[in-house]
Amino acid sequence: MANSIEKMIAETFMQMAEGLETGSFGKRPKVALTGMGSEHGERNCLAAAVEAAKDGIDVYYIGTLEAEGVTTVKVANDEEGHDRMEEMLKNGEVDAAVTMHFPFPIGVSTVGRCVTPATAKEMYIANTTGTSSTDRIEGMIKNAVYGIIAAKACGKKNPTVGILNVDGARQTEKALKQLKDNGYDIAFAESGRADGGCVMRGNDVLQASPDIMVTDSLTGNILVKMLSSFNTGGSFEATGFGYGPGIGEGYEQLVMIVSRASGAPVIANAIRYAAQLVRGKVFEVAKEEFAAVKKAGFKELLDALKASQKPAGEQEDVKEPPKEIVTAQIPGIEVMDLEDAVKALWKIGIYAESGMGCTGPIIRVSDANLAKAEEELKKAGYVS
Repeated sequence: MANSIEKMIAETFMQMAEGLETGSFGKRPKVALTGMGSEHGERNCLAAAVEAAKDGIDVYYIGTLEAEGVTTVKVANDEEGHDRMEEMLKNGEVDAAVTMHFPFPIGVSTVGRCVTPATAKEMYIANTTGTSSTDRIEGMIKNAVYGIIAAKACGKKNPTVGILNVDGARQTEKALKQLKDNGYDIAFAESGRADGGCVMRGNDVLQASPDIMVTDSLTGNILVKMLSSFNTGGSFEATGFGYGPGIGEGYEQLVMIVSRASGAPVIANAIRYAAQLVRGKVFEVAKEEFAAVKKAGFKELLDALKASQKPAGEQEDVKEPPKEIVTAQIPGIEVMDLEDAVKALWKIGIYAESGMGCTGPIIRVSDANLAKAEEELKKAGYVS
């Protein structure tokens, strides 16, 4: 009995000492790392495990190598390593896992985290692997929520959200602003460019203008690769935290993705990212965020998006009004809707032309028709 009490006291003091050293108190997160399959060899992965273990994390290295400070789970090959990793997650032997590939179900995708070169500021990229939805716009809307979940679980109480200027950005912006109007607490970032707005340009990627950069997962994947290896020629990812955790409604398996090209610094950061999510109770945060966004009409908004049809402008034989000088610009049109929006204005007798401005697609009209054209396009749902 005395020995048990002494052991308990010793463990308590050890946890306090680790907490003072790492800034984190309580249960040590247990994180598994699969080390086989890296383009830089197993030693690269083992070095990452050793570094991360110094930060109050119990790291289970799944591979063939051993090192002081980590627990090695011996396997013969990469396939066996993944099977063992999944078994450990399922049995609760570990809280999270870091690996180089994983088959997430549709509806789950990963929130990456990088360090931007212009300001050395961290930025979450939502999202980077997996598929939130088979519909591009719905996927980007979900990515915004997933990004907020990851950022909040890592301690950012009110993260700012920006939307990368890719196809679907304006529709995503409109939907997210509708959720905000309905009561969902979302803070929009402001572009560093002079014209501002929450739709982000390339400069904003480099400067980390938002805390969370929303995009489609293929573009997000490229962003992580570029930002993590821009100084190394691309073969060695040297900075950042990797491609992040799989997030999705009802999904409660914490799997973090890194690349076969990820270097030890990135893999070590991915393990630390996992530990932050464990300590931040990411699944509880997810439940709270999904409840909040549903209360704001999330499901109804997505259902309306699926059911929506483009206006019939492109199907009608709309006559072009007499040409006139067009010097006023209306931004914020989705590129796929550009010609339909022009025809919607022609239909009410306003001459308009499509164009491409420095911030994306625009519609050009005369100064005299600007206010009326903006009103019509808002009414038709082409601009927010």
